[in-house]
Amino acid sequence: MENKSRRKFLQNAGLATLVSVSPLAAEPEKTKELFIHHVYFYLKNKNNAQDEAKLIEGLKKLAKVPTIQYVHIGTPAATSRPVIVKDYAVSWMCFFKNIIEEEIYQTHPIHLEFIKDYSHLWEKVVIYDSIGPKKVD
Repeated sequence: MENKSRRKFLQNAGLATLVSVSPLAAEPEKTKELFIHHVYFYLKNKNNAQDEAKLIEGLKKLAKVPTIQYVHIGTPAATSRPVIVKDYAVSWMCFFKNIIEEEIYQTHPIHLEFIKDYSHLWEKVVIYDSIGPKKVD
């Protein structure tokens, strides 16, 4: 066996071993479903334009976490139907390939730094996480 081929074989064998003992091997569906993380921020100083701008600045930095596929930063729309909730200041929605990518985001240094540097701005957050798509018959 050629030296490069042997090295490649050993690398692949090592990866195969890791995959077989990984929690992902037992739960392959975790790697297949799109994961959406939607956060609503409620500022301590309601209607404070400077605090809102500062939070949005932080979210733009947070958007650089590499596992994020797509980000939307928004504020309440000027719509008025009884079912619409508009009491939050800023919303943060991001898409991940799967729940594993989102779990990496949760412990990523950029995310941890965002919490440390900007959490003084909000009094509460409400989070909606969802996975999908679900098969429709």
